[in-house]
Amino acid sequence: MSTTRLDAAQLDVAIEELAGLLAETVESGASVGFLAPLARAEAVAWWRGRSAAVAAGRLLVWVAYGEPGRVLGTVSLALADKPNSAHRAELVKLMVRRDARGRGLGRSLLTLAEEAAAARGITLLHLDTETGSPAEHLYRSSGWTPVGAIPDYAADPAGVLRPTTIYYKRPGAAAAPPATG
Repeated sequence: MSTTRLDAAQLDVAIEELAGLLAETVESGASVGFLAPLARAEAVAWWRGRSAAVAAGRLLVWVAYGEPGRVLGTVSLALADKPNSAHRAELVKLMVRRDARGRGLGRSLLTLAEEAAAARGITLLHLDTETGSPAEHLYRSSGWTPVGAIPDYAADPAGVLRPTTIYYKRPGAAAAPPATG
């Protein structure tokens, strides 16, 4: 397995695989901003829409590859575009193929994004995830701090409104013990 940060040209090459990963993630019930069923063309269009941000350096996208050309997972950092928020970034679209889950790939991608953020001088990361989702265990056990939950924040892939928990982490800082509760 190899992990690569994509430039805009590499993103264009990987779009079909990334679209497949996005559609599979939505189909498996993960709340990543889309309703099921997610049409392949819609997933491709969404990734194509990220190309300008990648080219401009506002979105950093990493892809974990298995066999040649097969995307196993991805994670992105959305960099802030305002002068007063240049110290922070949002962790977005951490996704791992169903058949690659349970082997630490999600944690590896999360760590990679955190380390890249720290290397860029980013001192604060934030993310949101569906309250009670399997992703919450990963974030909590990786030292992310929950801020609170917002009721009915986003619809899950089935269209049901669900609460969302907001998390933050200071990359490069000693990890705090996982939060309980």
